[in-house]
Amino acid sequence: MTALFEDIIFGPVHSRRLGLSLGVNLLPLKVKLCNFDCIYCECGWNGDHEGVKRFNAREDVRTRLAAALRRMAADGTPPDVITFAGNGEPTMHPEFEEIIGDTLALRDELCPSAKVSVLSNATQIGRESVRRTLMRVDNNILKLDSAFDETVRLINGPCGDYTVAQTVGNMALFGGDFIMQTMFLRGTYDGRRVDNTTDIEVDAWLRIVGELHPKQVMVYSLDRDTPCPTLEKVSRDELLRIAARVEALGIPCSVA
Repeated sequence: MTALFEDIIFGPVHSRRLGLSLGVNLLPLKVKLCNFDCIYCECGWNGDHEGVKRFNAREDVRTRLAAALRRMAADGTPPDVITFAGNGEPTMHPEFEEIIGDTLALRDELCPSAKVSVLSNATQIGRESVRRTLMRVDNNILKLDSAFDETVRLINGPCGDYTVAQTVGNMALFGGDFIMQTMFLRGTYDGRRVDNTTDIEVDAWLRIVGELHPKQVMVYSLDRDTPCPTLEKVSRDELLRIAARVEALGIPCSVA
């Protein structure tokens, strides 16, 4: 069963990819707000936003994050990472840049060993302020689940005029200073076959990886409930084979 994050600060949880992670949710607490509607999202489908506060206030985020970091530091269990994720796309927040600035200051003061990570679907990186902000965090993690527009539309359900070419062009503006994250899966959705693990899919994806040459790639498959019940997890062995091809390009690749 999918589930929303019910507070601004959540966890800490043990992340498969990041370690002990304290989560930050900039989006609504009662409904998912995202410009993607991924068929595998643990938060479920986008909901009705009428009458719902769309974004959590900057001061509320700062106050609650400070309290959580003070508590964890006092307990001797500081987080490995402060992760911006939650019920949608964090870079949509109108004060995203200011909130990241607050977070970096709190991290430096209270838990200096912690990294700051942002999990993003990369839809907002065409905006200079978002790119500038993501360049300040330790782990700027950008999603690309396929090299093909049709597959992205099927898997990610993007709003608006999303294209892989435009997204890749914007990713190139980071000069490789980002982490690419890709979900591999197969199954069916809406009567159509879904599979981004085919040779055609992986070969095209690897060409983009080679062109962009990110500092790291993260590949993973299903681990939590999904809103689409007819999806299948890709085996770790398959993911390791994909990772080996990434590493053959001289790029570190983690498997989760």
